[in-house]
Amino acid sequence: MDFPALLVASGDIVLPPIWSVIPFVLILLGIAILPLFAHHWWESNRNRAVFSWIIAVPTAIWWISNYGWGGMVHEWKEYVSFILLLGSLYIASGGIFLRGDLRTGAGTNTAICAIGAVIANIVGTTGASMLLIRPFMKANAHRPMKSRVLTIIFFIFTVSNMGGLLTPLGDPPLFLGFLKGVPFFWTTTALWKQWIVGVGIVLAVFFVWDRARFAKEDGPPPEETKAGATGERFGIEGWVNVALLGCIMGAVLGKGSFKWPFGIQEAIMAAVAVASMALTKKELRKKNRFTFGPINEVAILFSGIFTVMVPVLAILEVKGGDLGLTKSWQYFWVTGGLSGFLDNAPTYVVFAKTGAAQATLDAGHTVKIGGLIHEAPHLLAAISVGAVFMGAMSYIGNGPNFMVKAIAEESGIKMPSFFGYMKYSALILIPIFLVITAVFFLSG
Repeated sequence: MDFPALLVASGDIVLPPIWSVIPFVLILLGIAILPLFAHHWWESNRNRAVFSWIIAVPTAIWWISNYGWGGMVHEWKEYVSFILLLGSLYIASGGIFLRGDLRTGAGTNTAICAIGAVIANIVGTTGASMLLIRPFMKANAHRPMKSRVLTIIFFIFTVSNMGGLLTPLGDPPLFLGFLKGVPFFWTTTALWKQWIVGVGIVLAVFFVWDRARFAKEDGPPPEETKAGATGERFGIEGWVNVALLGCIMGAVLGKGSFKWPFGIQEAIMAAVAVASMALTKKELRKKNRFTFGPINEVAILFSGIFTVMVPVLAILEVKGGDLGLTKSWQYFWVTGGLSGFLDNAPTYVVFAKTGAAQATLDAGHTVKIGGLIHEAPHLLAAISVGAVFMGAMSYIGNGPNFMVKAIAEESGIKMPSFFGYMKYSALILIPIFLVITAVFFLSG
């Protein structure tokens, strides 16, 4: 993100005060704490909106009064693009019904997550998550609550985040890199080893854990268990929505290829959503238990988050180069650590710019973000992997995380609190990230 409004007439950069990050911290704390202490109050989207906007609106007024409209309008446009993409994928995937029985077990669950991790690179982590989360929950609907919760946590790790590392379509940070000059297939050729190691270890841990859980649960052995037990053969209903998902991916690629101005992609997303609602049989959405509740919750909370992020991102934009980052592992952990709590797309851009500045010093000539693939590919790899993989560290690290949580809760699954989820992500993912650091990023 660029903040032209931060430049005053003299050319000096105006740095927002450090206390301007407080609204962002307050919203994070509210999302984490209010469901614990005011659960029934928090269940209302109206109350979520009151909480979010009572913090966001004064922040926006203060920012515009002191720094102008530039940074705020930029982030609001990002929010509109974000929520229309998320919403169109949610509506279109909600019109696709996968019928038939799934033989449930650790192998099936792991296979679904593996398939999701692959197709996330074609339809994005959001598209893959929305397409597979309902059949995934259906396959485990007969199990104890704790087992169902933990399967969804691993689903978020793999399908909603780590799987989307291999193409710019996979995750928003990589798409921004593509828009700024990183070749489309660079992520595929440069990052496939990190993808295999990271996703592979998580899937292996999931299989071992899930197998052990099945052994402790009451009921028939996993290989004899079928979810749903309807006797139907596997099949897909709602094929028009598969075509509409293709339209969404085409719009995303079109923006990258033709540099469409703001509004064109967004109009296509809105049209896809309307077409999906008009062309899909109501029975299919009823079978999927489709409602607008989850997307409404995400839209409300992220409207506040995108607004209060502006001062935080502005400080990073101005001071990111002063963090003293020179090594790949430093970029991996700092980019990733912030991506777990900020929107990982602008975080990626901030540190890609910092990496380009470092490469400029080393090379003796100006290096743009796309030029990092030649001057400092190890830095761009670390930034890319950190932004995508560590988006899994919290519910707000990547858009589909919160969406999957909301869908699961609407289906009666008692998902962990904000900090409760982070206990699992820290316990499971940080050791894996340490392995990735040692294997790929210590030498650069």
